[in-house]
Amino acid sequence: MPTISRRTALKGLGVSLALPWLEAMGPVTAWGAGDAKNPAPNRMCFCYVPNGKNMADWTPKTEGTDFDLPAILEPLKPVRDQVLVLTGLTADKARAHGDGGGDHARALGAFLTGAQAKKTDGTDIRAGISVDQVAAARLADRTRLPSLELGGEHGAMAGNCDSGYSCVYSSTMSWRSATQPLPKEVSPKVVFERLFSTKPPAERAAQDAKRKSVLDFVREDSKDLEVKLGASDKRKLDEYLSAVRDIEQRIERAEKLPPVKTPSYTVPASIPAKYEEHVRMMYDLIALAFQTDVTRVATFVLANEGSNKTYPMVGVNEAHHELSHHDNKAEKKAKIRDINKFHVSQLAYLLEKLKGIKEGDGTLLDHAMIAYGSGNSDGNAHNHDDLPILLAGGGCGTLKSGRHVRYPKETPLNNLWLSMLDRMELKVTGLGDGTGKLPGLN
Repeated sequence: MPTISRRTALKGLGVSLALPWLEAMGPVTAWGAGDAKNPAPNRMCFCYVPNGKNMADWTPKTEGTDFDLPAILEPLKPVRDQVLVLTGLTADKARAHGDGGGDHARALGAFLTGAQAKKTDGTDIRAGISVDQVAAARLADRTRLPSLELGGEHGAMAGNCDSGYSCVYSSTMSWRSATQPLPKEVSPKVVFERLFSTKPPAERAAQDAKRKSVLDFVREDSKDLEVKLGASDKRKLDEYLSAVRDIEQRIERAEKLPPVKTPSYTVPASIPAKYEEHVRMMYDLIALAFQTDVTRVATFVLANEGSNKTYPMVGVNEAHHELSHHDNKAEKKAKIRDINKFHVSQLAYLLEKLKGIKEGDGTLLDHAMIAYGSGNSDGNAHNHDDLPILLAGGGCGTLKSGRHVRYPKETPLNNLWLSMLDRMELKVTGLGDGTGKLPGLN
């Protein structure tokens, strides 16, 4: 029986493009290979954990396919063959370069951008466009949402949070431009509604109509305002209007697409009281977003940089950031190890979930790239070289997983991001301090 293209079948059925693959659509093929009619879309997700790691319990002693799983990585045993442990990568722009303290703010600010955050606690913030937003801009016409920005902890978008650096740097990973940070959403309910528009059709239509009228007013009103502004304010106004245009385009795209079929998933009315439940729910939503092809790009900040969360669920009642200044004391390092292992166990949950979702002749994990790590290495030293970085998934056949790969010192972390963009079929010549694609991934 001949297969039908995914797009034609969905239109013919009169349901949303945002659906999992159906068996009737035939097998999907890896990126750049086989039948080009039904290629599996590649996805990318970036998960960030703060305050570095206990590197002795993170870094495998052996390289290649026979690498060991140190204590922190033990939860990954069920998906070991789907994980690349990447050692030796550096976030140079997280270093001071004459700016003094503020390693936590710079670590998160530089993680996906490869750009030096401007030291300010005012409104003149500046970093760089992040890799997820490079992808989101190029893929915006293919999915209902260009990207998804999630968090496991509230964070301020103003004020001084780290040695003169704005709180926005410590709490934000995604940057649409050098001066446009994208705040993360921590409410599962809000995220679910954003993904699947759960409001009744009439209410959504009224909301969209009202939003359009507001956008029209803002656009007209800005013409009179612009002539009165200086260069800096004109730039800020232009960025604001760019965001307005983005909302308009999203509304227009949504109008052209059939309604989204809402998955059967119970979302709490408020943020779960238990942190582990909160994190897993956010991972569930990422899996749903990828499975239904609502978006192919996601970021998740599990906790803000410099976070002082406690982890009583693993017997650690002391604040995380304070413990990370362990002064090489064995007791403190053991507690940091337990926090690190907890975070990795949550990652394992996501990977196992993606691995369990069938898609064509593979799984959702086969058709995804999940990057995980921190912009700090050892929290006590505040160093930004030899970072703890994992890359999981098959990348639609473009990644040879199940290995530990060691890179030369000072290899830019952004080279990994450039390599991931390449596997999304997005040809980008440069990003931040990246110098080229990372070898040894396939």
